[in-house]
Amino acid sequence: MRKNDLSECGIVLSDEQLLQLDKLADYMVEYNKNVNLTRITEPDEITEKHYIDSILPLTMVDVPRGTNVIDVGAGAGFPSLPMKIYRPDLSFTLLDSSNKRVTYLDSACKMLGIECETVHARGEEAGKDPKYREKYDFAVARAVAALNVLCEYCLPFVKVGGMFLALKGEKDETEDAENAIKTLGGKITEVKKYSLPGGDKRTLAVIKKISSTPPQYPRVSAKIAKKPL
Repeated sequence: MRKNDLSECGIVLSDEQLLQLDKLADYMVEYNKNVNLTRITEPDEITEKHYIDSILPLTMVDVPRGTNVIDVGAGAGFPSLPMKIYRPDLSFTLLDSSNKRVTYLDSACKMLGIECETVHARGEEAGKDPKYREKYDFAVARAVAALNVLCEYCLPFVKVGGMFLALKGEKDETEDAENAIKTLGGKITEVKKYSLPGGDKRTLAVIKKISSTPPQYPRVSAKIAKKPL
């Protein structure tokens, strides 16, 4: 891992943190041979499209020390694992519906010597579970789902006064998601447009939870997909 690659983006890491990211890349690529985690396996691509892409939002938004964060649909651990390495003071819960991915996340955390809670559950089910519902200061997600769909999965986890950070591609989807955000108790506070070093465009939607999510949400996944808010 070249320190300059990250520092040029305003991401300052210690040698130990850089070593952790190197170890994670090696471990993920090896594990990926048996379990499909990611199509991005080249070192430079991992640095830019997994690490820089995951960490940059923490340089743009004030996240207080000790904040508890849930990564909804954590997959191969992005953005949560690079975020945890960058900000070890944050407390992370990694939620995913695939047992194979959760097993990988557990083993990756153990290999890195970091502590994260992992949860094997569907987002719409965990979002109604009192153990997780409105228990988190922040939710994060880096997903291909439309923002209005993503909000129904993520906002139920966020405490009133907390934030949902949606890591999205080039298109600003907040206008299309306004009804969903309002219905679920959220309010758009910022939309940040930026680029990765290679030129890929990104949008960070910052959504504040201003009131409790009504109890009927999240709905079952088939209804979320068929009739988005």
